[in-house]
Amino acid sequence: MDEKDLIRKAKKGDTLALSKLLQQNYSFLVKYLMKVTLHPQIAEDLTQETMMKCIEKIQLYNGESKFSSWLITIATNLFIDQQRRKKREKNWLEQEQALRKMKWNAANMNEEWTDVLDVLAQINEEIRMPIVLKHYYGYSYEEIGKMMGIAEGTVKSRVSNGLKNVRKELAELEGV
Repeated sequence: MDEKDLIRKAKKGDTLALSKLLQQNYSFLVKYLMKVTLHPQIAEDLTQETMMKCIEKIQLYNGESKFSSWLITIATNLFIDQQRRKKREKNWLEQEQALRKMKWNAANMNEEWTDVLDVLAQINEEIRMPIVLKHYYGYSYEEIGKMMGIAEGTVKSRVSNGLKNVRKELAELEGV
């Protein structure tokens, strides 16, 4: 039975055909992911995820590309998503460490670390920056817009929505 027959049967729910199709492409996919990830365990894990995604989405395979190309597309997207998650986690850890260091430094210098700073630390920097520039340093919306390279209206929106979030978080901290 050739690949087209296996695909046709797999799309109709034939699990044996789908299994055979995945077996035929497993080694090819693992080797591709080994070269991309340069890590055997990650390659194995991504291969398993790719196979699971293939099983879930076999109905969406349209046959415009080779089946192996479709698997590579799925695997590549899973790898890119994984890399993005790792980068976000790394950035979050670095930000947490920097925040802890700032708190420690403030405590050692007998400076007060307020709940406001804790809440600000939880806000995305695209929102936090205009709030700090507006309410701590007194810049106008126009000046902030020029500094950040965004429209004045966007600055107003970010400050307004950001302050609502800050007030809400502070109210929750105070138990209001």
